[in-house]
Amino acid sequence: MDGPRLRRLADALDGGPAVHGFGDDQRWTLARVSDLIARMFHTRYTLRGNAYLLLRMGWSVQVPAHRAVERDEAAVVTWRREAWPAGKR
Repeated sequence: MDGPRLRRLADALDGGPAVHGFGDDQRWTLARVSDLIARMFHTRYTLRGNAYLLLRMGWSVQVPAHRAVERDEAAVVTWRREAWPAGKR
């Protein structure tokens, strides 16, 4: 994938999965990235190929340990709106 396409993909990924119809879960999985690439560029990569693309773009694997039972959804929404964008690249 060339530079301009990688930039378009990075912009799309920065929008988050929910913007692209993947629900409220804010995790990008390799399968979701594969679907997004197929929709945007009409081409498919293997999951490993997607992982290499993401590494080239400076993204790394992030694995959540678990979701807390006492999770405060309002605090999560506030954090996603205010703190998360500030922490992006």
